Amino acid sequence: MEPILELRNGTKEYRGVAAVRDVSFSLRKGEVHALLGENGAGKSTLTKMLAGVVAPTRGEIRIQGQPVELATPAEALGKGIAMVYQETSLVPSLTVAQNLYLADRAFFHRLRGIYIAGQQFLQSLNFDVDPTALVSSLGAGQKQMVEIARAVHHNASVIIFDEPTATLTPEEKHQFFSLVDRLKARGVSIIFISHALEEALRIADRITVLRDGEHVVTDDASAFDRESIVRAMVGRSLSGQLYGARGDRTVREPGEKVLSVQNLSMGKAVKNTSFSVFAGQITGVFGLIGSGRTEAAKVVAGVMKRDTFHGGQVRLAGRPVRYRVPRAAVRDGIVYVTEDRKLEGFFETMSIGENIYLSAIAGGQARSRIVSLTEMKQIADHWIGALNVRAINGDARVIELSGGNQQKVVVAKALVQRPRLVIFDEPTRGVDVGAIAEIHQLINRLADDGIAVMVISSYLPEVLQISDRILVCRQGRIVEEFDGAGASEDTIMYAAVH
Repeated sequence: MEPILELRNGTKEYRGVAAVRDVSFSLRKGEVHALLGENGAGKSTLTKMLAGVVAPTRGEIRIQGQPVELATPAEALGKGIAMVYQETSLVPSLTVAQNLYLADRAFFHRLRGIYIAGQQFLQSLNFDVDPTALVSSLGAGQKQMVEIARAVHHNASVIIFDEPTATLTPEEKHQFFSLVDRLKARGVSIIFISHALEEALRIADRITVLRDGEHVVTDDASAFDRESIVRAMVGRSLSGQLYGARGDRTVREPGEKVLSVQNLSMGKAVKNTSFSVFAGQITGVFGLIGSGRTEAAKVVAGVMKRDTFHGGQVRLAGRPVRYRVPRAAVRDGIVYVTEDRKLEGFFETMSIGENIYLSAIAGGQARSRIVSLTEMKQIADHWIGALNVRAINGDARVIELSGGNQQKVVVAKALVQRPRLVIFDEPTRGVDVGAIAEIHQLINRLADDGIAVMVISSYLPEVLQISDRILVCRQGRIVEEFDGAGASEDTIMYAAVH
């Protein structure tokens, strides 16, 4: 079958360094083509060339066999190519319906009309989103649904999904996969980027794997299994390192009680919840989105404020504390690694070195409050090496890095402050299998070194794999505690739902 969209020998260079090198890729009509690879493998760069976001340094793009030049995303959209980005591109100050009909100038200002049309369109996709709500008020999962709806609304013949399910609940994922089936039945061609390999194996007709900006393999999805994809992605097997058997893992004994939370309350999100965290242990926190797990952690770290009256009590090493800003918590040794790295995790226009050095200064770990470029380079080089951040050097801007390497910078910003308690919120969201293994190894090393670690995750295999204790959160409360060695997926999920 002749490809509907094709990249021939595509190369994209930044500052003389190739992010994609001599890669050829094709998409057939009505197929789902999964594009897989580690962070930094070139997946997003390749699709951005096809969507008109960046121009190839060399190579040729063809649509239905005809060479084209796509200078802007608008030109690509005019030729039927829409892209749903990993980081949403919605206008936060506008409503959901206004974002859906942003390109329709005549219709845009007829608010009643676009709200009715938006409601009907969202319902047709089985997306439970209020069309009159401001985008800034939506959660990450709902923003992703609006992004997906906007792409479908353009009636594109090619839709590129970059990590579309990373922030969706299991029910929302089911709705998304049903939508993909309906689009495919209409003849729409789909490029699907995901770090969830099981999802790619489930919905893809063909799979292409990239590694270090180069093409590794393309074949029918039936020719792959999880292990063969991982080998193609990283060049080696990771069996046993990711969500494998846990029988040979020793659960750590609790050390000193570092954190004690009693009857913590914050609005409707956190309701009289109590829990403890111990030194030298990994305490996993599992709960569905909206269960209050993130809000409770943010209160502990001073990112959010608990209720003024009857807000409960937080004790750090036996001492009552009440943080109104994160700075005070950081000075006492509590750091929070956010789940939304782009919005809250780093200064995107600054370099890797500047981001890490600012955290060192904020945490009182720099030798002086006077900026020292020599010290900044030393600190940056140390953490780039320690966390295996893939970048040209410490002067590279964080926004230019892949998602996994951005996450490593966020982790480095936390660890440079020499904490006694580290709270990881969704530490491997949007991160490839190789980087997941590295982050898990780092978290285990922190616990082995006697640091108290909390890991909040909505991915149950991750919680089971790395936790010594598991807390289950439901409707704003910690409702159950399990031993890391004896817990099972069924018992934890039952506690989280019932």
